[in-house]
Amino acid sequence: MTETRRPPAPHPAERARTIAARGGRAALLPSDGTEHRVHPVLHHVRAGGDTTILLPDDHPLVEAARDTEITAMLEIADHAAVALREPVRGLLWITGWLRVLDPAQARAASLDVAEERPDPRLLDVGHGAAVLRLNPASLVVADAEGTVSLRPELFAQAEPDPFHRQEDHWLRHLELSHRDVVGLLSQHLPDELRGGHVRPLGLDRFGLRLRVETAAEDHDVRIAFSRPVADPAELAVELRRLMGCPFLAGQRRSGG
Repeated sequence: MTETRRPPAPHPAERARTIAARGGRAALLPSDGTEHRVHPVLHHVRAGGDTTILLPDDHPLVEAARDTEITAMLEIADHAAVALREPVRGLLWITGWLRVLDPAQARAASLDVAEERPDPRLLDVGHGAAVLRLNPASLVVADAEGTVSLRPELFAQAEPDPFHRQEDHWLRHLELSHRDVVGLLSQHLPDELRGGHVRPLGLDRFGLRLRVETAAEDHDVRIAFSRPVADPAELAVELRRLMGCPFLAGQRRSGG
């Protein structure tokens, strides 16, 4: 039997850190049996997985978590940079204990967030917005690579993908201005997917992901680089290889 090898991909903890760092849409699900989804004013996941959450002062969840810890789960959705009919490409769930911070702790937490992610909504802390902290017990990441449960310490040891801040801009640029490049990259798709509508879905240090939309269903395909890349210059070389750049092909033949 022939074994099908999956292209190399980031470790699950790295994928989880990347979703957290991108700061996608979030919903807080308290464990009160109501399945009521609460959308925070702001959320920020720190390197260890503990999360700062802003809610209106008068929200019932603030009162419930003011003098005690309650269990809750934060769901973060990683949305594609381009408009797709199925836009969510990954999910991160952080389950743990939620509590309201006192005024001094809230100010300190707000300053910590502002150093990494300045946001005018932080100015509402103490003026209509309360700060809560979610301390993680476990994390789960789910995407096209699979669904994996993570311990907080494993999450903390990982780093986000080096291109997570630029990825959206680059993918939108590919979609809007370089459909010819997307066409060249399509040569790496399986034959049975060649007739679909090919869209740029994701990019990380291990490769490029394409979404192929067909009449019946969608397919996500990872196209691996020849080696992991660390900066835009190395990324440009690998993308030219995938496009079949004649100059790079000549370099390979000459041992460059």
